[in-house]
Amino acid sequence: MKNLIYYIITVMLFLSGITACDMEAPTQSTMDESVIFSTYALAEPAVMGIHQSFGETNSYRGRYLPFYGINSDIEWINNAPQSGTGIADDGKYSLTGYAPSPTNTQMNTVNNAWAKFYEGIERANMIIRGLRTYGNIEKDPAMAQLLGETLTLRAVIYLDLIKGWGDVPARFEPITTETLYLPRVDRDTIYKHILADLAEAENMVAWPNETAVTSSTERVNKAFVKGLQARIALYAAGYSQRKDGIRKSTDPELSVNKMYTLAKTKALDVINSGTVSLGTFEENFRRLCQDNTKAGKESIWEIPFSDGRGRVLYTFGVQHKGIDQYTGQSRGGVNGPVPNLFYDYDIDDIRRDITCVPYEWSNSNPAKQELRSVRSWCFGKLRYEWMNRRVTSTNDDGINWQYLRLADVYMMAAEAINELEGPTAAAPYLKPILDRALPAEKVAAYMSKATASKDAFFKAIVDQRAFEFAGESLRKADLIRWNLLKEKMDEAKVKMNDLANRQGAYADLPEKLYFKTAEDGESLIIYGLNHGDTDEIGVTLGYDTNNWLTEPDKLPTTLINTLYQKNPDENQYWPIWQTFIDSSNGQLTN
Repeated sequence: MKNLIYYIITVMLFLSGITACDMEAPTQSTMDESVIFSTYALAEPAVMGIHQSFGETNSYRGRYLPFYGINSDIEWINNAPQSGTGIADDGKYSLTGYAPSPTNTQMNTVNNAWAKFYEGIERANMIIRGLRTYGNIEKDPAMAQLLGETLTLRAVIYLDLIKGWGDVPARFEPITTETLYLPRVDRDTIYKHILADLAEAENMVAWPNETAVTSSTERVNKAFVKGLQARIALYAAGYSQRKDGIRKSTDPELSVNKMYTLAKTKALDVINSGTVSLGTFEENFRRLCQDNTKAGKESIWEIPFSDGRGRVLYTFGVQHKGIDQYTGQSRGGVNGPVPNLFYDYDIDDIRRDITCVPYEWSNSNPAKQELRSVRSWCFGKLRYEWMNRRVTSTNDDGINWQYLRLADVYMMAAEAINELEGPTAAAPYLKPILDRALPAEKVAAYMSKATASKDAFFKAIVDQRAFEFAGESLRKADLIRWNLLKEKMDEAKVKMNDLANRQGAYADLPEKLYFKTAEDGESLIIYGLNHGDTDEIGVTLGYDTNNWLTEPDKLPTTLINTLYQKNPDENQYWPIWQTFIDSSNGQLTN
């Protein structure tokens, strides 16, 4: 037992990071690589150490997930400060508003997301070297699974580095004195490397539920590896801001035809495997809130957080103003849908009321639902009231981050096939997403219009990815790869102004909302949210009223304009933070 404890401690020391001084002589942990990576019981905790880098306070947990992807044409950080409001911009709003400086107060620390991402990469590099050398991966499927999992986790981190910062340093071997300082490299180099890694990894890892390891959505499986390949391929083939402007890659290996063919192949592999399945839209998010990580349903892979870590509900959940019958913390509602999004759904789309929530929970116990301002809707996919346990932390809720779900794979397949073969061939992969969202007759009518041309189908993909994935931080990267970022954000600003003035597409909305508490004592019954609802009918109901839109400060132009502070097309990426520029020995610049 003492030896086992020693080796577990060695694993953690080995993966904790090393300095230039450490590299001058072999460390104890380096001398023990042969033991660690030839013994599954020791190698597996090493792989889990990568997840530790994901969950650190200022890593994915508290910096990347809350801020990357907010703002877009469908999502924004709620209650951004307007000129003259006196609300301090503590870095959050410039970070989400396409205007962060290298000294951003949320990010410019030595232990922040940039550092933690490279910490995770370094841990992965050490594990990959160790498993390739000592893991007997050709003959030991369990060790091969660990290697495939590590290659995949490293690819996840690199993809998110590119999404956040564009061109970044590429480290695919453990640090040495010669490689301690590295410059940025063209992102195409990294795309090709991680796609090759994933091509190797998919032959090492098992399908969902094929083994005990892959029975959980918290562990890497073959469906995730293939789905991640499809996602990377679409990003690599798309537009992005580069040194010489916004353009697609000129690398023939990353051509649209090659990458869309890869995306199609890998997405269809997942769909045709039968190892994961679409349930109802609501079921997916209820399972997520209930910590149900059994593989085989819609969720394919999740970033795991322990009960006392992770700020997913804190940031993306319905707000609870007090510690009530559902929560152990008064949090939620930090980010939300832009106000017009709710009204842009079809009235019969079941995704609408699950995604966009116009209420918060009161500061009482028991709490009840209360109307929230039109300027600060909540996302409703994640709800404390759907949990099976109490929250035990003041800030962290322990809900996992769902990184990939099957609906995304279907829609990637539809997009790729439309590009390669046209809308008729692509239609079977969009239709299942609509079938669970809309009545059959509306699905038929929608699909008839969408399949009229390749361009019409692409526009349907753009719209349906908004309705399907709002609040899941996919939209910004989608708009970038389609070269639609500023165009769609400007469109959203026009829509919000039209909504504020009840004109254009929103002219048929009533002036007021009419509401009351239901017989259960906590739920709101609301009239006036649907197109075609009228004040004439509303006043006959005898409900309380709220001037939802009619007061000029309900949704002011000054707030709408905070959707972005600087041109999004010229600021698609964050700068590298000053602390890392200063410590790069002149290798990193912005």
